[in-house]
Amino acid sequence: MEAFVSFADQSRGRERAFRATQYSCMLLSYLLEQKPRQEQVVVKLKRLESNVSSGRKLFRLGNVIHAIVAARQSAQLSNVVPRLCLTVSNLNRAMYFICDTVLWVKSVGLVSDIDKKKWRDWATRCYYYSVMLNLAEDLYELCWRMEHMARMQSPEKEDSSPCSHDRAGCLLPFPLFLCLALRKHPPLLLDTVKNLCDLSSPLDRLGIYKSNPGIIGICGLISSLVGILTIARPQLRMKH
Repeated sequence: MEAFVSFADQSRGRERAFRATQYSCMLLSYLLEQKPRQEQVVVKLKRLESNVSSGRKLFRLGNVIHAIVAARQSAQLSNVVPRLCLTVSNLNRAMYFICDTVLWVKSVGLVSDIDKKKWRDWATRCYYYSVMLNLAEDLYELCWRMEHMARMQSPEKEDSSPCSHDRAGCLLPFPLFLCLALRKHPPLLLDTVKNLCDLSSPLDRLGIYKSNPGIIGICGLISSLVGILTIARPQLRMKH
């Protein structure tokens, strides 16, 4: 099992690098489309984006293994909310990779009798549900952190005076208190940013919130860079 996990981590690292390249090409081609005499560069960037997207499929096996292992681990969590959110999220992520692999099999012509639109819709929905559940878990973690900070900084019961100035948490407005909680927990901040960025693509494909290739490209690039960072520095990963 450890060998499979190691293989999955390596595959995820390479897939993140490919993903960052793909979204960089998408963003650059969108920006250059507005410039004169850049048609050939745009065509090359879009071709590279397509090739890199196809190359990412080679790492799907590692991602499926990682998602299944992560689902098995999250199912053992003692807290019911993270256990439910993360387990269902990882199972949806595994289903997304499987659907995406079926689409790849269709695209290379290995199997022709496949409803591409149906499988793409399934893949997008699985990915969307996975990201939403991850965000729900991030929100639960953030609320717990903020509640803990508020308890630590609240005045003692015997102190009948208003919150003193040295108890900053009592005086801070909610947005600043929220930023303070995220700043004190970098893994939670990075995970939240990554999941928010990951929402742009499925929201657009499902027609929930239409965007453009520039927004999707920059969100995908940020998400990929955060993923690479957390793989390179495991201490920045969310711990449960």
